[in-house]
Amino acid sequence: MAILERNDTGPVAHLRMNAPDRLNALSDEMIAALHGALDEIANDRTIRAVILSGAGKAFCAGHDLKQMTAARQGPDDGAAAFKDLFDRCAAMMARIQSLPQPVIAQVHGIATAAGCQLVATCDLAVAAHGTRFGVNGVNIGLFCSTPMVALSRNIPRKQAFEMLTTGEFIEAARAAELGLINRAVDHDALETETKALATQIAAKLGSAVKVGKEAFYAQLQMPIADAYAYTGQVMVDNMAHPDTKEGINAFIEKRPPDWSQDT
Repeated sequence: MAILERNDTGPVAHLRMNAPDRLNALSDEMIAALHGALDEIANDRTIRAVILSGAGKAFCAGHDLKQMTAARQGPDDGAAAFKDLFDRCAAMMARIQSLPQPVIAQVHGIATAAGCQLVATCDLAVAAHGTRFGVNGVNIGLFCSTPMVALSRNIPRKQAFEMLTTGEFIEAARAAELGLINRAVDHDALETETKALATQIAAKLGSAVKVGKEAFYAQLQMPIADAYAYTGQVMVDNMAHPDTKEGINAFIEKRPPDWSQDT
């Protein structure tokens, strides 16, 4: 049984974490499988959107604590192994945001610790009502410092700090209010709503979405003046694309665009 399953429907790739007995924990194997699949998708010109979900009763319960406990057997009490784990996990998370295609988390059950980080890292997220989100490592004496990076870039800082220091869960409706997810939907509608969002995005000009996603994350790190200068040049380059010219002409002429390229 594959730990990560991929099924494509037209231009949408669906990745499903498939370790339900471990609540799809981010084990060494899961991190490697996710990173490898993302690298493959990055080079797949037929794919224009990605859905990430989890099998079983949970989306993802974070790092695999049993593996982490076993790593303590090293001569340095596991310090080198832990550093390697968190570096590999961070690289996988970064790959999501450097991917040309938007990634949508389809969330149910729970998303805790690094699982909550995974939701926060995805470009978009749809969750079923009743889903619980938490960065509750503090409850076992391990502050969720790496999940904090993505979480604090999604929701207001005081609410992020409250979650981190109390270890309490929030449910999907509250996650939507705070901006951790885009919307909360009935459980029976979760797959349909997520697919609809992915399909809507996949119908857009791939080259425009690709350049837009890259610019979106780049400009967030810049002062306002630098961000405007950078994104102005991005738009200049985007305007020069033949399919963008066709899209503008089609709009003016009130007809569907005849785009020649997928990306």
